[in-house]
Amino acid sequence: MALGQINFSTLVGLCLGLAVATTGCDGSSDQENTTSSSDSRKLIQVQNQGQLVCGVSGELPGFSYVDSTGRYAGLDVDICRAVASAIFDDPDAVEFRNLSASERFTAVKSGEVDLLSRNTTWTLSRDTGAIGMAFSPVVFYDGQGVMVSADSGISTLADLEGRAICTQTGTTNEQNIADRMTSLGVEYELVVFDDINVAYSTYLQGRCQAVTSDRSQLVSRRSQFPVPEEHVILDDTISKEPLAPAVGPGDAQWSDLVTWVINVTIHAEELGITSENLQEMLNSDNPEIKRFLGVEGDLGEDLGLTNDFAVRVINHVGNYEEIYSRNLGPDTPLNLERNLNQLWTDGGLMYSPPFR
Repeated sequence: MALGQINFSTLVGLCLGLAVATTGCDGSSDQENTTSSSDSRKLIQVQNQGQLVCGVSGELPGFSYVDSTGRYAGLDVDICRAVASAIFDDPDAVEFRNLSASERFTAVKSGEVDLLSRNTTWTLSRDTGAIGMAFSPVVFYDGQGVMVSADSGISTLADLEGRAICTQTGTTNEQNIADRMTSLGVEYELVVFDDINVAYSTYLQGRCQAVTSDRSQLVSRRSQFPVPEEHVILDDTISKEPLAPAVGPGDAQWSDLVTWVINVTIHAEELGITSENLQEMLNSDNPEIKRFLGVEGDLGEDLGLTNDFAVRVINHVGNYEEIYSRNLGPDTPLNLERNLNQLWTDGGLMYSPPFR
């Protein structure tokens, strides 16, 4: 039979015969028909390598740094440990990699790191376009500030007329300070460095009369200065800086996993569940708590995790309050008030969607 003589019935028969072995008649391939399972490729990769590779700053006390015992510590570090706990039931199943501001997004997109937890501001342009990160919930609400020498005579942004301001390139700092100074009509010189350490050392040497970054970073860096009290942070907050972890695009299950692990820490605080009372809470009759802790239901399965993944996170890392207090609270050198980082029930912005 010539090709032009194949009738409709014959074509249907050919399609049915070939569908199982190769491709459906709608043009979809075997690869396309396994899309749902391919969403877990990053989780499978992490499980196979036996650890989470997490990109951090590594040089920011309170957020990510190596402490006096040689161990990584900080709020961003604890987010990495929380994800490792959920997957492996082991907070130490993490390899930390220090990344500069300019190399962090490339490291995520290339697969060098599985998760970026590095005081990174969530913005539209970073969420879309060429950068295209998939951001998780905000773990610290911040704002950009400016630090000057206490004896400089500078008390407002207007006093920086004609002065030099140091900052790091590859961050939102450059555009933020430019926008604010333009609106104020203040002329200034911006001095940028790829290495944040050089930016601060240049400021300390007096070559810049100010340095600008997230207010939390300014507090963190000031705590390491020879004489911290000789430096003050101006009252002006010049931007919104919602700091959030991020993963690469195109893997919905992996993004969901990181998102809901972070939500675990927030929701646990909402429910009053801590690492200390966890065992008691496992015996609660409260249906919401039983579902959250995996005593009932199967919420973990949809994430590719065990149903007690929240228990793992709380047991090893604690709830958000514990994480915050341990790294940034009143018993730390930074002593940062929670402010916007309070729970929504206490006037802050920390809010978890329901676990149901």
